[in-house]
Amino acid sequence: MNPDLEKLVQLQKADSELRQVETRLLEIPRQKAEAEALLAVEQRRLDQAREALALSQKGRRQQEAELQDLETRRSKYKGQLMEVKTNKEYTAMLHEIENVEREIKAREDQILIEMERAETLSAEIKGEEGVFKAAEERHGVEVKALSGRRTALEAEVAQLRGERDAITKGVSEDLIELYGRVARLRGSAVAEARDYMCQVCHVKLRPQMYVDLKHNEVIVQCPACNRILYFEPPVPVVSQQP
Repeated sequence: MNPDLEKLVQLQKADSELRQVETRLLEIPRQKAEAEALLAVEQRRLDQAREALALSQKGRRQQEAELQDLETRRSKYKGQLMEVKTNKEYTAMLHEIENVEREIKAREDQILIEMERAETLSAEIKGEEGVFKAAEERHGVEVKALSGRRTALEAEVAQLRGERDAITKGVSEDLIELYGRVARLRGSAVAEARDYMCQVCHVKLRPQMYVDLKHNEVIVQCPACNRILYFEPPVPVVSQQP
């Protein structure tokens, strides 16, 4: 095979492998972002449970403060009850005391509700903390694995780029420019010719062109897609001796 043609075939294989590795490398940030997002979901669930408990505790403190004020009012009314001089005033004061006691009962009921809610939320928080801890551990393992994978892929990219540079040495600038131009236009610059056909664009080749390029001695481009063609001789079949 023409040495330049052989190097172009090798160059395309190197470029293909390099693109595959670079694609895997580019996936690392996305995969890391997905891992961060999953952990953030668990963090939000834990934060929401904690916020709900904090609101419940705040509501309970408010109810307890109001209860204390109501009990103070009741004590005040009971003290004033002994000072009234008419039955009408006495009845009115009893009515005020009954109203306050109803409000006190309502506050006490609400405090009990908040206490039960806080107990439930505390249990939920404990469960969410366990879930988050497990998620955090998985996240740490995954991020560490991604970091190791990135390091390995970066090393592989550097190695493949070095191999690619070594392949291009000795190839004329004109051919490298042709290779690059076709690759940018078509996605690949080299194509195998087989069965009188370009195996990428599947256009039939003229018989004489196909016969000539089977020698792999000159640079021949596909008349349809402009890819550089080469011929891969079939592997000889070794017959088994009886």
